Amino acid sequence: MHPILFIIGPLTVYSFGFMLAAAVILCSFLMSRDAVCIGIAKDTVYDFIFWVALTGILGARIFYIFLNLDFFLQLPSELFQIQHGGLAWQGGLILGFTAALIYLKRKRLPVLKFLDLASPYAALGQAIGRTGCFLNGCCYGQPVSWGPYFPEHNAHLHPTQIYESIGLVVVWFVLRKFNRTDHRQGSILISYLMLAAALRFIVQFFRYDYDPIFLGLGLFQWICVAVFVTAAFFFRYLKKLK
Repeated sequence: MHPILFIIGPLTVYSFGFMLAAAVILCSFLMSRDAVCIGIAKDTVYDFIFWVALTGILGARIFYIFLNLDFFLQLPSELFQIQHGGLAWQGGLILGFTAALIYLKRKRLPVLKFLDLASPYAALGQAIGRTGCFLNGCCYGQPVSWGPYFPEHNAHLHPTQIYESIGLVVVWFVLRKFNRTDHRQGSILISYLMLAAALRFIVQFFRYDYDPIFLGLGLFQWICVAVFVTAAFFFRYLKKLK
């Protein structure tokens, strides 16, 4: 693994942080290009992504800390060491989505139309971020003989980061195609939630932190089930409106 990409004098560039920054920059550029085609200013997209990315990362970190509270109580110096990894998608989804709604309401922008535009790039951004997880060696999988070797863990492991990254690229591609068809507003957002939740649900079986708590499913998987069922309910509701 390569947790540090390079060092220039006193500056250390971490792979995890670099990939997060790359995700924000690339998704901002691509989404702003699409936004112009539907009458939304580029600056609006840049502001939107900045606030949603910031609060999403914050939410993902807070939720991760909450789930690993004993570790952080013993090592409080790790609280802000985000370059070591430690972001939970579910927490980022909750806080990032909340920030998105607040921003769009305050700017009086069309909420569902804007979120449909943003949803494919949420998947793409996650895919790039998971590549950073792989380089960093975090969010790793369970031992498997044919898996890549992770020096930090001294073991061959399932590359669950890559599984999720590839899956999210597929989700991005599917949503982009869907967005170009005639669809009811909100359906792209709902499709993203369903697909992303289903993907994480499956990948979780291979992750190191797979810890069943009820009916053979772990906490993260039950959260994914809740997200999927809720999104499916709204998807069915939208279909009835046609």
